[in-house]
Amino acid sequence: MDGMEYRYFTVAEARELLPQVRRHMNRIQAAKEAILKVSPEQWPALEKAMGNGGAAAVTQALQHTQVLERAVRSILKLGVQIKDLDKGLLDFPSLREGREVSLCWMHGEDDIRWWHETDAGFAGRQPLDE
Repeated sequence: MDGMEYRYFTVAEARELLPQVRRHMNRIQAAKEAILKVSPEQWPALEKAMGNGGAAAVTQALQHTQVLERAVRSILKLGVQIKDLDKGLLDFPSLREGREVSLCWMHGEDDIRWWHETDAGFAGRQPLDE
C-alpha cells in the first residue's frame, strides 16, 4: 500500500496518536493557507514574475507544498485516513461489534468523540458510547 500502514485503532490508540496527528494537521493547515496566498489562478502571473525577479514567490509556494506533502504522508503512514484535507477531517479505521467502522476526528476538535459506518461518512457521525 505504498508504505502506508493499514490497521485498526481502538479508541484509546486513536486518542494516543491525536497529539501527533494534530501537529501534522496544524502544518497542513498553515501550508494550505500559505499556498492559497499564491493561488492556482495566479500561476500564469507567477510564471511571468519568475522572469522579472519574482522567482522567490514561486519558490516559497513550492516550499509550502513540500511541507504539506510531508505532513500528509506522515499522517497516512500512521494508518489514519484523510477524508477532507480542506476541513482537516480524518478517519481512524476501527472495529465495532465485529464490523469495520471509522473513528472520526476533525481539526479543531479537542478529542475523538465520534464514529460512523464506513459508507456513512461525516453525515453519519454518531457519538462514541464508551
